[in-house]
Amino acid sequence: MPTELLFRHDAYLAETPATVVGLTPEGGIVLDRSVFYATAGGQPGDTGWLVGADGTETAVAGAVWSADKQDIVHLLAPDAARPAPGDTLVARLDWVPRYNRMRMHTALHLLSVALPYPVTGGSIGERESRLDFDIPDAGLDKDAVTARVNELIASDAAVTESWITDAELDANPGLVKTLSVKPPRGSGRVRLVRIGDIDAEPIDLQPCGGTHVRRLSEIGPVIVSKIEKKGQQNRRVRLTLA
Repeated sequence: MPTELLFRHDAYLAETPATVVGLTPEGGIVLDRSVFYATAGGQPGDTGWLVGADGTETAVAGAVWSADKQDIVHLLAPDAARPAPGDTLVARLDWVPRYNRMRMHTALHLLSVALPYPVTGGSIGERESRLDFDIPDAGLDKDAVTARVNELIASDAAVTESWITDAELDANPGLVKTLSVKPPRGSGRVRLVRIGDIDAEPIDLQPCGGTHVRRLSEIGPVIVSKIEKKGQQNRRVRLTLA
Protein backbone atom coordinates (compact mmCIF):
# COMPACT_ATOMS: atom_id res chain seq x y z
CA MET A 1 0.00 0.00 0.00
CA PRO A 2 1.24 3.53 -0.73
CA THR A 3 2.25 5.76 2.18
CA GLU A 4 -0.81 7.37 3.81
CA LEU A 5 -0.21 11.11 3.36
CA LEU A 6 -1.50 12.60 6.59
CA PHE A 7 -0.33 16.12 5.72
CA ARG A 8 -2.80 16.18 2.83
CA HIS A 9 -5.67 16.04 5.31
CA ASP A 10 -4.19 17.94 8.27
CA ALA A 11 -1.09 20.08 7.75
CA TYR A 12 -1.02 20.85 11.49
CA LEU A 13 -0.48 17.23 12.51
CA ALA A 14 3.09 17.31 13.85
CA GLU A 15 3.56 13.63 14.68
CA THR A 16 2.00 10.22 14.16
CA PRO A 17 2.56 6.62 15.19
CA ALA A 18 3.76 4.61 12.21
CA THR A 19 5.17 1.27 11.17
CA VAL A 20 8.27 0.72 9.05
CA VAL A 21 7.24 -1.07 5.86
CA GLY A 22 10.45 -0.89 3.85
CA LEU A 23 14.02 0.28 3.41
CA THR A 24 15.44 1.71 0.20
CA PRO A 25 18.83 0.66 -1.20
CA GLU A 26 20.11 4.13 -0.29
CA GLY A 27 19.10 3.65 3.33
CA GLY A 28 15.84 5.58 3.34
CA ILE A 29 12.91 4.58 5.53
CA VAL A 30 9.40 3.97 4.18
CA LEU A 31 6.51 4.14 6.67
CA ASP A 32 2.90 3.08 6.33
CA ARG A 33 1.84 6.67 7.14
CA SER A 34 3.65 9.96 7.46
CA VAL A 35 3.30 13.62 8.43
CA PHE A 36 6.47 14.47 6.47
CA TYR A 37 5.95 16.47 3.28
CA ALA A 38 8.18 15.17 0.49
CA THR A 39 10.06 17.61 -1.74
CA ALA A 40 7.77 18.76 -4.56
CA GLY A 41 6.44 21.88 -6.23
CA GLY A 42 9.22 24.11 -4.95
CA GLN A 43 8.57 23.16 -1.31
CA PRO A 44 11.43 21.34 0.49
CA GLY A 45 10.90 18.04 2.21
CA ASP A 46 10.39 18.16 5.97
CA THR A 47 12.98 17.37 8.60
CA GLY A 48 12.39 15.88 12.03
CA TRP A 49 12.84 12.63 13.92
CA LEU A 50 11.83 8.99 14.04
CA VAL A 51 11.32 8.10 17.70
CA GLY A 52 11.68 4.42 18.58
CA ALA A 53 9.68 2.50 21.17
CA ASP A 54 12.62 2.94 23.60
CA GLY A 55 12.64 6.72 23.08
CA THR A 56 15.68 6.76 20.79
CA GLU A 57 15.49 9.66 18.32
CA THR A 58 16.87 9.27 14.81
CA ALA A 59 17.13 12.51 12.85
CA VAL A 60 15.36 12.74 9.49
CA ALA A 61 17.39 14.97 7.16
CA GLY A 62 14.68 15.26 4.52
CA ALA A 63 11.86 13.49 2.73
CA VAL A 64 11.48 12.66 -0.97
CA TRP A 65 9.15 10.67 -3.17
CA SER A 66 9.97 7.14 -4.22
CA ALA A 67 10.67 6.57 -7.90
CA ASP A 68 7.09 5.43 -8.52
CA LYS A 69 5.64 8.42 -6.58
CA GLN A 70 3.74 6.06 -4.28
CA ASP A 71 5.76 6.31 -1.08
CA ILE A 72 7.53 8.93 0.98
CA VAL A 73 11.16 8.07 1.69
CA HIS A 74 12.51 9.47 4.97
CA LEU A 75 16.20 10.25 4.55
CA LEU A 76 18.59 9.61 7.44
CA ALA A 77 22.22 10.52 7.99
CA PRO A 78 24.62 7.91 6.52
CA ASP A 79 25.78 6.75 9.96
CA ALA A 80 22.35 6.75 11.63
CA ALA A 81 20.92 3.56 13.13
CA ARG A 82 18.06 2.35 10.98
CA PRO A 83 14.86 0.74 12.20
CA ALA A 84 13.85 -2.59 10.71
CA PRO A 85 10.71 -3.44 8.74
CA GLY A 86 7.89 -4.09 11.19
CA ASP A 87 9.23 -1.72 13.84
CA THR A 88 6.72 0.72 15.30
CA LEU A 89 7.78 4.29 16.02
CA VAL A 90 6.62 7.90 16.11
CA ALA A 91 7.34 10.15 13.11
CA ARG A 92 7.77 13.70 14.49
CA LEU A 93 8.26 16.90 12.51
CA ASP A 94 10.68 19.71 13.23
CA TRP A 95 7.66 21.97 13.47
CA VAL A 96 9.02 25.52 13.21
CA PRO A 97 10.53 25.15 9.70
CA ARG A 98 7.39 23.35 8.48
CA TYR A 99 5.04 26.00 9.88
CA ASN A 100 7.05 28.85 8.37
CA ARG A 101 6.88 27.12 4.99
CA MET A 102 3.11 26.77 5.43
CA ARG A 103 2.91 30.54 6.00
CA MET A 104 5.15 31.28 3.02
CA HIS A 105 3.40 28.82 0.71
CA THR A 106 0.05 30.43 1.46
CA ALA A 107 1.57 33.88 0.95
CA LEU A 108 2.76 32.83 -2.52
CA HIS A 109 -0.83 31.99 -3.44
CA LEU A 110 -1.69 35.59 -2.56
CA LEU A 111 1.26 36.88 -4.57
CA SER A 112 -0.18 35.06 -7.59
CA VAL A 113 -3.42 36.97 -6.95
CA ALA A 114 -1.65 40.33 -6.68
CA LEU A 115 0.21 39.51 -9.91
CA PRO A 116 -2.28 37.62 -12.09
CA TYR A 117 0.21 36.31 -14.64
CA PRO A 118 1.29 32.76 -15.55
CA VAL A 119 3.74 31.34 -13.00
CA THR A 120 6.88 29.84 -14.54
CA GLY A 121 8.66 28.69 -11.38
CA GLY A 122 8.98 29.11 -7.67
CA SER A 123 10.73 28.17 -4.47
CA ILE A 124 9.54 28.09 -0.86
CA GLY A 125 11.81 28.88 2.08
CA GLU A 126 11.34 29.44 5.78
CA ARG A 127 11.69 33.23 5.63
CA GLU A 128 12.01 34.08 1.94
CA SER A 129 10.30 32.58 -1.09
CA ARG A 130 9.87 33.50 -4.73
CA LEU A 131 7.67 33.14 -7.76
CA ASP A 132 8.72 33.65 -11.37
CA PHE A 133 6.12 35.23 -13.63
CA ASP A 134 5.71 35.40 -17.38
CA ILE A 135 5.29 39.19 -17.59
CA PRO A 136 5.92 40.94 -20.91
CA ASP A 137 6.44 44.42 -19.44
CA ALA A 138 8.78 45.57 -16.70
CA GLY A 139 8.02 48.33 -14.21
CA LEU A 140 6.53 46.34 -11.32
CA ASP A 141 6.28 48.42 -8.15
CA LYS A 142 7.56 46.58 -5.06
CA ASP A 143 5.65 48.79 -2.65
CA ALA A 144 2.38 48.41 -4.56
CA VAL A 145 2.68 44.62 -4.71
CA THR A 146 3.61 44.49 -1.00
CA ALA A 147 0.57 46.59 -0.11
CA ARG A 148 -1.76 44.40 -2.14
CA VAL A 149 -0.52 41.13 -0.62
CA ASN A 150 -0.77 42.56 2.91
CA GLU A 151 -4.26 43.81 2.14
CA LEU A 152 -5.27 40.26 1.26
CA ILE A 153 -3.60 38.88 4.41
CA ALA A 154 -5.52 41.42 6.52
CA SER A 155 -8.81 39.97 5.28
CA ASP A 156 -8.05 36.90 7.45
CA ALA A 157 -9.91 34.70 4.98
CA ALA A 158 -10.11 30.96 5.55
CA VAL A 159 -7.95 28.50 3.60
CA THR A 160 -9.70 25.21 2.84
CA GLU A 161 -9.23 22.18 0.61
CA SER A 162 -11.53 20.11 -1.55
CA TRP A 163 -11.09 17.45 -4.21
CA ILE A 164 -12.03 17.18 -7.86
CA THR A 165 -11.47 14.42 -10.37
CA ASP A 166 -8.76 14.53 -13.02
CA ALA A 167 -11.52 14.84 -15.61
CA GLU A 168 -12.99 17.87 -13.83
CA LEU A 169 -9.58 19.55 -13.80
CA ASP A 170 -9.11 18.78 -17.50
CA ALA A 171 -12.46 20.50 -18.12
CA ASN A 172 -11.28 23.59 -16.18
CA PRO A 173 -7.68 24.20 -17.31
CA GLY A 174 -7.87 27.83 -16.14
CA LEU A 175 -7.51 26.61 -12.54
CA VAL A 176 -3.84 25.82 -13.18
CA LYS A 177 -1.60 28.89 -12.79
CA THR A 178 1.79 27.20 -12.91
CA LEU A 179 3.43 26.47 -16.23
CA SER A 180 6.47 24.61 -14.88
CA VAL A 181 4.90 22.51 -12.10
CA LYS A 182 1.89 20.34 -12.84
CA PRO A 183 -0.71 19.51 -10.16
CA PRO A 184 -0.06 16.17 -8.42
CA ARG A 185 -1.96 13.41 -10.19
CA GLY A 186 -2.05 9.66 -10.22
CA SER A 187 -4.85 8.87 -7.78
CA GLY A 188 -7.67 9.96 -10.09
CA ARG A 189 -8.37 13.11 -8.13
CA VAL A 190 -6.68 16.45 -7.48
CA ARG A 191 -6.76 18.64 -4.38
CA LEU A 192 -7.97 22.22 -4.78
CA VAL A 193 -6.87 24.89 -2.31
CA ARG A 194 -9.41 27.67 -1.82
CA ILE A 195 -8.74 31.00 -0.14
CA GLY A 196 -11.90 32.82 0.85
CA ASP A 197 -15.25 32.16 2.45
CA ILE A 198 -17.21 29.26 0.98
CA ASP A 199 -20.30 31.41 0.29
CA ALA A 200 -18.35 34.11 -1.56
CA GLU A 201 -16.20 34.41 -4.67
CA PRO A 202 -12.81 32.90 -3.78
CA ILE A 203 -9.75 35.10 -3.49
CA ASP A 204 -7.80 32.22 -5.00
CA LEU A 205 -8.65 28.72 -6.17
CA GLN A 206 -6.05 26.41 -7.66
CA PRO A 207 -4.80 22.82 -7.50
CA CYS A 208 -1.94 22.41 -5.04
CA GLY A 209 -0.43 19.52 -3.11
CA GLY A 210 1.52 21.61 -0.60
CA THR A 211 0.88 22.61 3.01
CA HIS A 212 -0.90 25.82 4.00
CA VAL A 213 -2.14 27.69 7.06
CA ARG A 214 -5.83 27.68 7.94
CA ARG A 215 -6.32 31.46 8.02
CA LEU A 216 -4.48 34.27 6.28
CA SER A 217 -3.77 36.14 9.54
CA GLU A 218 -1.32 33.37 10.46
CA ILE A 219 1.01 34.56 7.70
CA GLY A 220 1.68 37.95 9.30
CA PRO A 221 2.98 40.95 7.33
CA VAL A 222 5.20 40.32 4.31
CA ILE A 223 7.52 42.39 2.14
CA VAL A 224 8.33 42.13 -1.55
CA SER A 225 12.08 42.38 -1.08
CA LYS A 226 13.27 42.23 -4.68
CA ILE A 227 12.02 42.04 -8.26
CA GLU A 228 14.53 40.69 -10.78
CA LYS A 229 14.53 40.39 -14.54
CA LYS A 230 15.28 36.80 -15.54
CA GLY A 231 14.87 36.94 -19.29
CA GLN A 232 12.92 38.98 -21.79
CA GLN A 233 9.55 38.19 -20.20
CA ASN A 234 10.44 36.52 -16.91
CA ARG A 235 10.27 38.45 -13.62
CA ARG A 236 11.36 36.90 -10.31
CA VAL A 237 9.51 38.33 -7.31
CA ARG A 238 10.97 37.62 -3.87
CA LEU A 239 8.69 37.67 -0.84
CA THR A 240 9.87 37.68 2.78
CA LEU A 241 8.18 37.45 6.15
CA ALA A 242 8.43 40.87 7.81
